[in-house]
Amino acid sequence: MAARRPGSSTPRWLPHSMLLLLAVLFAASPAARALRFDLESGHTKCISDEIKVDSMAVGKYKIVGPDGSSPDAPLPESHRISLRVTSPYGNSMHYSENVQSGHFAFTATEAGDYLACFWAPDHKPPVTVTFEFDWKSGVTAKDWPNVAKKGQVDMMEIELKKLEDTIKNIHEEMFYLREREEEMQNMNKQTNSRMGWLGFLSLGICLSVAGLQLWHLKTFFERKKLL
Repeated sequence: MAARRPGSSTPRWLPHSMLLLLAVLFAASPAARALRFDLESGHTKCISDEIKVDSMAVGKYKIVGPDGSSPDAPLPESHRISLRVTSPYGNSMHYSENVQSGHFAFTATEAGDYLACFWAPDHKPPVTVTFEFDWKSGVTAKDWPNVAKKGQVDMMEIELKKLEDTIKNIHEEMFYLREREEEMQNMNKQTNSRMGWLGFLSLGICLSVAGLQLWHLKTFFERKKLL
């Protein structure tokens, strides 16, 4: 279910000071580095990331040369990978086949876990391919240095824009969590109601069976002239 888009006002149930503290901590945290993985030929490795609706996602990936090789040396033909990025409902967001590097960018149209699966062609003998993968979404997906360069604005304005976008992201996340909590509460209420009706139904069935057994025993004893 898509998260509701809040307005510009701060929710009453979330203090301003807490929002500002979270925003400053989020903005001051160091940028995440690219992750490095080893992938054996003929195998697949998948990575997931939870992304909200209308959030931007960007990713970069490249093959790392074998140990001891020069960074500028050409990579062997065996060092290639394929990548497919799919949405929570299985829609393909990006696909590349037998490449040594690449990138992707998209805006999420579905809320949930997006899956990026890498696989290497099968080789004899097997080859281990090392690659780096950098996947960012939401606020971290925005290239703020390029925004500053293109817009020719000072660093203070950039920091304010980052804080504003971070606070908006926190608003969206809090409303999303609140909506999920309401869904869970409604589900619990429905489950409790159904369990109550099931208990009454079970009790009715038990009483009916007990009544039928008494009636059967009474008629049986009457036929046998024991009563």
